[in-house]
This record gives sequence, C-alpha cells and structure tokens, in this order.
Amino acid sequence: MEKEICCASMKYHLEFKCDIHKSPFDCPDSIIYSSKNNNEFGILIHDGGSSYIEIEYCPWCGTKLKTK
Repeated sequence: MEKEICCASMKYHLEFKCDIHKSPFDCPDSIIYSSKNNNEFGILIHDGGSSYIEIEYCPWCGTKLKTK
C-alpha cells in the first residue's frame, strides 16, 4: 500500500525524475530524499556526495512525515 503524501509540493519533489541525471544526488533540481522503504526523508546536500539532512516534517506544509 502506498503511503499518503501530505501536500502537492512534497508529492512533486518525491516523484521528481530527472531526464539528465540518473542519481538524485547528482541533479540540482532534486531536493528531497526518501529511503526505499519510506522510513527516512531528507533534504539533499549537493556537494558531490550522497549526503542529506534528515527531516521529520514537510518543509512546505509542516505536516509530520509518517515513517513506518
């Protein structure tokens, strides 16, 4: 069962697929990370690596993100 997404902005960024970059960590337009099992969400740090800052709340609407 797919999890509910809190708002249209979060949905857009979670579903964003770049036509140029294979990895979201390489794409400057990709800003939200979601682990494969949706137990973790984060804001990508575009520094050439695969870092992100874990978040517990949606940056657009403030809803607590469901993790489980």
